[in-house]
Amino acid sequence: MRYKLLGRSGLRVSELCLGAGTFGVNWGPIGSDEAESRRILDAFLDAGGNFIDTSNRYQEGQSETWLGGFLKGKRDRAVIGTKFTLVDGMNDGKDPNGNGNHRKNLFRSVEGSLKRLQTDYIDLHRTFRRGGSPAPTRSPISMRSRRSARRRSNGA
Repeated sequence: MRYKLLGRSGLRVSELCLGAGTFGVNWGPIGSDEAESRRILDAFLDAGGNFIDTSNRYQEGQSETWLGGFLKGKRDRAVIGTKFTLVDGMNDGKDPNGNGNHRKNLFRSVEGSLKRLQTDYIDLHRTFRRGGSPAPTRSPISMRSRRSARRRSNGA
């Protein structure tokens, strides 16, 4: 496997990125069960891959949850990219700030993803799509904790 620098982040990521959008069964036929998802991830890591893409919405959060469990003891080996913007299971759809690219949803999403991924940092966090509300002016590349994420976003 060959690796490339990810922008100016300094992170070295595999040229192939594993999309984990089908890690889960919450979307019915569009997905794979836990055993198959684990086999896919293990084969990717065994081949030297390290860059994994997921989202707070993939399989209604199940993708992040399973990925966090699969990476126990191997977390430092992986570069995890996740996304936010869309309404997820933490919102009943009635909160006007429950989705979008604004600061409040960014923090809510980071906290949910950290919990589901069973980690204290996210390597790459980005918007799922543009629109709906302005994107935060800065989205941290690496968030070591919820506290440091808040400090960075506040410019401290």
